[in-house]
Amino acid sequence: MAVQLALLVAAILALALLVFLVIITYNNVVALQRRCQRAWANIDVALKQRHDQLPNLVSAVRGVMAFEEQVLDEVTRARAAYEPDAPVHDQAVVSEQTSQAVRSLFATVENYPELKSHANVMALQEEIERLETLIARRRELFNNQVYQYNSTILQVPATLMRPLFGWKTVDSFSADETERERPAAVLYQVE
Repeated sequence: MAVQLALLVAAILALALLVFLVIITYNNVVALQRRCQRAWANIDVALKQRHDQLPNLVSAVRGVMAFEEQVLDEVTRARAAYEPDAPVHDQAVVSEQTSQAVRSLFATVENYPELKSHANVMALQEEIERLETLIARRRELFNNQVYQYNSTILQVPATLMRPLFGWKTVDSFSADETERERPAAVLYQVE
């Protein structure tokens, strides 16, 4: 009788330990999921702010840069492609295309001293540069959160619980292959 009681107590303790481990792991994964969602929401806020500021910048420089219409159209197209409800990967691609278009616009603005003297153009450029920096920082934070989440659900014991709770890995905010290529830097042209 004492042996059966000891086995019963051991089984109850093992079951309690297993339940405790499942609860702790579940809570940890849910917290990591929420961090990923919050980090993405922070990126989304900055993307929306940039989305709202780009038309102002394009309008401010359009008159002076009439023959640079291609650069302005590229920024406008990139802005129009933004869809806040699209999957993270699609938003990452559009965001990077928009960043490239903005960098191209800024490079073109540098060729127009009369634009650089307009206070509103410079203020808009500074604001968009601030937003680009903010987006880059928030992407890094998002990717860190995604890394922690993905690492956790791919390790024991969470990986054993993945099918039970439907946990799936999350894509990080990454650049496409063409965006990883080193850009050519032309410091001056010899004529």
